Amino acid sequence: MSKYMLIMRNSGAAEKLEDMDVEATLNAMGAYNEAMITAGVLAGGEGLTDASQGAVIEFTSEAPILSDGPYGKSHELFNGFWIIDVPTREEAIAWATRAPLGPGNKIELRRITDDSDFAEFADNEYIKKEKSWRASK
Repeated sequence: MSKYMLIMRNSGAAEKLEDMDVEATLNAMGAYNEAMITAGVLAGGEGLTDASQGAVIEFTSEAPILSDGPYGKSHELFNGFWIIDVPTREEAIAWATRAPLGPGNKIELRRITDDSDFAEFADNEYIKKEKSWRASK
């Protein structure tokens, strides 16, 4: 099994919260989440507050720079995610395509790294510590 992150992105062209039928949206998301739970694939997920309540810390050659609110150059905002545990990339894509999202939204699919991605560094102190940290959860 592999874990994948389904990252919800909103282009700004998506329906604004004040314009949407919030109850219908909650019901659609709830049914989608419930289907993933029933299938035993949902490992986690969260929605995020509006980007105006966030901050961006940009790392440059100097000290990090803090900016309040959404990143000015971004055309797409990250507004939530799911983590699913499935056997194949194709199954992860199948779940992503079932998400109850409308026009102006996208899902970016990324596999979460695991021990096999760092096998050549198995003797690294922090790879060993990370295994211990994960095992203690």
